[in-house]
Amino acid sequence: MELQESIEIRRMQKRDISAVYEIECICFRSPWSKLSLLSELRNDVACYLVLTVDDRIVGYGGMWTLYDEAHVTNIAVLPAYRRRGFAKKMLLSLMAWAIQRGAEKMTLEVRETNAGAQQLYAGLGFLQQGRRPRYYDDTGEAALLLWNENIQATVASCGKMW
Repeated sequence: MELQESIEIRRMQKRDISAVYEIECICFRSPWSKLSLLSELRNDVACYLVLTVDDRIVGYGGMWTLYDEAHVTNIAVLPAYRRRGFAKKMLLSLMAWAIQRGAEKMTLEVRETNAGAQQLYAGLGFLQQGRRPRYYDDTGEAALLLWNENIQATVASCGKMW
């Protein structure tokens, strides 16, 4: 008999900074500092969420909401927990939060070589609207600028599956 995992997405709190910083260090070549993460918690336009599996933080996501737009700053899931739909759940949760704050559309940047993330974003209605050459300092790699012009429709189309 297989035990059911307890999965929760909730607002990030100050006590979560160390676990989120660990995820940053594992997932990104140029991780944000603990101080940067803490300052985002104090930012009135920011919303940061953590995803827990059996009370362990295994992923997080953040965004800024300004007027009718939301900008995703980061989404990360620990490697051992990838390919299970957690990044999708996180992005849909960010969309739901953005809608509550009055956003109608969402934007994000993704590395040009990150095919897996690009596939996830395309499946959630994001379309490439631009390219930023040499965007990432660590590699000089370009970023693709993606937009979803109707996040409410995206959330509605995903129903209760997330």
